[in-house]
Amino acid sequence: MKLLFDNCTAPVLASTLDAFIQRDGHRAYHLKDLTDLPRGRHSQDVEWLAYLKIQIDTWIFITADDRLRKNKPERIALRSSGLHGFVLARGYAKLPMNQQASLLLWHWPSIMQVVSIVAPPALHELPVNRNPRLSSLPF
Repeated sequence: MKLLFDNCTAPVLASTLDAFIQRDGHRAYHLKDLTDLPRGRHSQDVEWLAYLKIQIDTWIFITADDRLRKNKPERIALRSSGLHGFVLARGYAKLPMNQQASLLLWHWPSIMQVVSIVAPPALHELPVNRNPRLSSLPF
């Protein structure tokens, strides 16, 4: 499985999680790392959602942009993408980067569990605490 961090997240979160999840055969990328995406880092949400949809590999994504589920074009793209998405709760932005990375590592088993039991498309919120329960988000 491959994990994409969009532009609303820091690239260091992708590289930190990537180092951890590689041992299980997974990979994490930041949007800036997808060199074959036509507009690269400047791609709109609907563009990278469409890109991930057509990939052979199984992709999930993490974003800090809750507007993804509220704006009509993004919501339609998300529904048609067949992807699992995870939205960072608002409090993440107030945390130091090391604590953000720590919480992502803490939540990784819960992310994997959700992906294995919930059919996509699905959107969940990653809380700003160590609660292993992830909230499902309507979209």
